[in-house]
This record gives sequence, C-alpha cells and structure tokens, in this order.
Amino acid sequence: MSNVFKRTHMCGVLNSGNINENVVLNGWIQKRRNLGGLIFCDLRDKTGIVQVVFDDKIPQEIFEKADRLRSEYVVGIKGIVKERQSKNKDIPTGDIEIFASDLVIYSEAETPPIYIKDDDNVDENLRLKYRYLDLRKVKMQKNLTFRHNITKLARDYFDSQGFTEIETPILNKPTPEGARDYLVPSRVNPGEFYALPQSPQLFKQLLMVGGADRYMQIAKCFRDEDLRADRQPEFTQIDLEMSFVDVDDVIEIQEGFLKRVMKEIMNVDIQIPFLRLPYDEAMERYGSDKPDTRFGFELKKLNDVVAGTEFKVFADALEKNGDVRGINIDGGSDHFSRKDLDKLTDSAKHYGAKGLVWMRMSEGEINSSVNKFFTQEQLAQIAAVFDAKPGDLILIAADKPKVVFDTLGFLRREIAGRLGLLDDKQFNFLWVVDFPLFEYDDETDSYSAMHHPFTCPRLEDVPMLDSQPGKVKALAYDIVLNGVELGGGSIRIHDKNLQAKMFEVLGLSKEVCESKFGFLLEAFKYGTPPHGGLAYGLDRLVMLLSGEHSIREVMAFPKNQAAQCMVSDAPTGVPEEQLEELSINIRG
Repeated sequence: MSNVFKRTHMCGVLNSGNINENVVLNGWIQKRRNLGGLIFCDLRDKTGIVQVVFDDKIPQEIFEKADRLRSEYVVGIKGIVKERQSKNKDIPTGDIEIFASDLVIYSEAETPPIYIKDDDNVDENLRLKYRYLDLRKVKMQKNLTFRHNITKLARDYFDSQGFTEIETPILNKPTPEGARDYLVPSRVNPGEFYALPQSPQLFKQLLMVGGADRYMQIAKCFRDEDLRADRQPEFTQIDLEMSFVDVDDVIEIQEGFLKRVMKEIMNVDIQIPFLRLPYDEAMERYGSDKPDTRFGFELKKLNDVVAGTEFKVFADALEKNGDVRGINIDGGSDHFSRKDLDKLTDSAKHYGAKGLVWMRMSEGEINSSVNKFFTQEQLAQIAAVFDAKPGDLILIAADKPKVVFDTLGFLRREIAGRLGLLDDKQFNFLWVVDFPLFEYDDETDSYSAMHHPFTCPRLEDVPMLDSQPGKVKALAYDIVLNGVELGGGSIRIHDKNLQAKMFEVLGLSKEVCESKFGFLLEAFKYGTPPHGGLAYGLDRLVMLLSGEHSIREVMAFPKNQAAQCMVSDAPTGVPEEQLEELSINIRG
C-alpha cells in the first residue's frame, strides 16, 4: 500500500503568486528549528528550498512527528502557502512559507558525513566518495539540469538540420587515436580484446559510406590518459558527421548551433560568423592554438632586435634556430614583486623554459634581470617593439619555438587571471583553421598526424606531401571559447589513393594499415561521398557556460585524479575463477 503524498509543486518554484494555495511537497529536510509552539523546517528538492512551519493548530501527533525531524529525513508535506513575515531575499522562495497540515516521514537519515550546502568547502575526495549526498546540493542539481538542457537543445537543433541520431558500437577494435585504449577481454574469443571507443570516428565515417548523410550522437568516449581539470577517463561528445560538405558548410551549421545555445540557454546574443584565425597566426600572436582573446598581452618576436647579442641565453636560442619572444603586461610592473616574478619563472619551467627575462619600465630608466648584459639603449630598442610605457612589465622567453610558445601562452593567461581580466560573462568564440597536417618528432625523426590520419589536406598542398610534408595544411578546424577548445573536426579523406599517400607519409606499411583500418579501407572501395564533421566536448561546454572550473562539477559520477570511482571503488580486482574464464593471467 502506497503512502506517497502526490506532489503538486516543486519546492523552489513557489512564490507570492501561490499564496493561499494548498500544496503538496516532497523532499529532504535541510534543517529544523523548534521554537516551542512553532517548528520551522527548510524543505529541499532539486529546484531549491522553501520554509515550512508547523504550529500548535495542527493535530498533536503531526506536531510531535515534526519534532522528530532531523537533517536529510525524506518527507512529504501538505499545507497552505502564506506570506512570510520575515522575508529572506537570499532565496527565490523567500517571500512565502508553507503552513503544514500533514506530514509523512518516508525515511530517516543518519547524520551525513558532508554538509548538504553549496558552500561547504569539503575535501573533493570526500565529496566524490559520498557523491549521492553531494548531488543533493542545489548547485549540483542545477548543473545537471543545465547539462540536460544543452543536450536536449543539441538533439532538437541537429534534428531540425536533417541529422539522424545513430548509436555506434561501444565494443570496438583497438585503433590508434593518440591515447591509450581501455581494453575489454572477450570470453568467447579467448586471448582477444575489444577496445572502448576513444571516439566514434571510424564508424561515423562508415555511416557516411552507408548513406546516412547527416549523423549525430551524444557519444560516450574513453581514453586512458592522465587526468586534469578538463579531462576524465570517460567523457561525452556531441558527435557529428555530414556528407557532401566543405569547411564552410560544417562551420555554418555549428555557428547556428552555438548561437542558439547562447540565446536559449544563456540569454546572450552572439554575433556570427565567428572570427577565423589561421593556426600560424594564433601561435604567433597568442602562443596557443586555443587562444583567449578577452585580453591583450600578444607575443612579439625579438629575433631581429637581439641578433648579434652576446647574452648567452638569447644567442644560444638563435644559433639553434630557436626564438626570442616576449609579452608586455600593460601596467604590470606595480602588480608583480620580485618574489612574484620568481614564482612565475618556476611555473614557466614546467613548459620547458629554462628561465625568464623580465624588464620593468619606468620614467627615464629600464630595470631588468639582464641589465649587466644590455645597455639602456638596447633595452629601449626591445621595449619599442612592444610600444611599452612606464609602469609596463615585459617578460621574455628564449628557446625552441614550441617551448617559447607554450611558455608565453601559459604566462599571458596566468597573468590575466591574476589581474582579474578573465571575465566569465564575456564569450569570445573563434575558429582556429589551417592547422598543419603533420607534426614532426625530432626524437623519432618522423611525422605523426596532428589530428588523425583521415584528415584531408588542402587540395592545393597535396603536391607537397612527398617533398615538404611539414608545410602541408589540413582542412581542419577547432572551435575555441575563451582559451578552451570546445571541439574540433575536419574534412575527411574520401579518396582511397590520397588515403594511401597519407599512410605512406606517416610511415605506416600496407600490412599495418590493413590490420588497423582494413574495414574502413574496404568500405572506401564501394563509393565514398566527400564528408566531414566535428565533435564537441559536452562536459567542457557545460563547464564553461555554467561558470565552473572543473568538468567534475558537471558530471554526475566523475572519477578522481587517480581515475578511481570513489563511490563504487572501481577499479577493483576480480576473483581468480573470473580471470580463468576470460583466459587472463596477471603477471607480478
């Protein structure tokens, strides 16, 4: 027999428009206060909190039951909405309260190990261990609802654009995607393994071969890689692929999607089309292929200005075909002490830099960490490159180009954060385009695909695949918001001869290609449409738009930094008999 009160309203939606209405609410007790003849309780559900009052006008057994209530008891309450005498402007329901007439206790609760409130400042591992309690917080419920709204909008928008949502397999063949696979042993095929998908890339291309024309999927993906704030071993993509398209077609569809997300979810009108920034320009100006353009501090090249210098750090970098570049922090001299600069230098070393050169601009004199190596005139020539003025701070790095870009790219954003220049209410979308098709590895003296080996080169660059592969540009594009890559994609290779040439440049033998990609290459023999696509990191998109700084805040049950589920204790060992059934022997 059910004793559930049939809810009429959610707690957080009640307001002065509901005064004198009879309501039925269900939820958790946030806290209880007994003032003698009155008992006050805060009742919470996923939408918010409302105050409930039990007075001596209700039956004695109901009042006594209310006096038993403690935090996190799960209850049902019937009552009438009244205007609140002492209003609480801090909550949406602060103008009203519920005078209860009946109460049912569904379940009692022990004292929880964490407080159920948004600003509890509890250790993250404790939050993850008791995630089912953490999820009761209004903030976490809002984040999950926010994520749901974006996902629903994505489905609706791409449906309106002719996309079909199609599921691709989770148990796949291991293929190289740039990270380690999670492997799943096969019981019925002893000694053989599936791999969990790093992305649906190959299958969505097969769907284009299969005539699906426009595909989308809210796709679970898995990568066995080291974690950080915007990475998890399992994550979700809004995955897309389209036939008979070029770069402009794909970008136009995506800009329509993002404009609708910003308007309907964020109530912000953004202008399209977005800026398209070539990869080379992005690196030259911002030191990053995902530049944050909400502030300045653009990189300046100093190679010509310091050519012939006897300062060993600069001279060595130039001799080894490296770079000397810097950034100018407008008015930054007063904000950073010598101790601050030492800490920034230590941070820069994580990006390969051996150190930093700094210059403080002041009236009539330049104070720097290299004053004994440069005259004031020489320092002034460097400062002139930045149009520096008194009060500015110049930071310079010298090393291999990649080290210099990584170092200064990190510094400009780190410093902007310290100076309060990262406005969460400013949304600077842009496309980074014209990526190199290949990356060169000095250690292995070989090329690898910057994105993946199915990315199509610019057709005018195809003749350089044999002679100058490092100069070939890709028909690839990344969508960037405020220094974070939201997603990326490319036009794919659909010509089997061009695909074979791509594999050849990558040093992959026919045997290796057949082993890893044979099923895709086989499909390409039977007529393949030109196609391209893109995948968004749904977790990152939700994180950025909700103002959070970690994707763990927008996922229901994320893993910790050690890739462990604190709720279920996964991963764990398994019984010996299960290993035997799977033909697995654990060494060591």
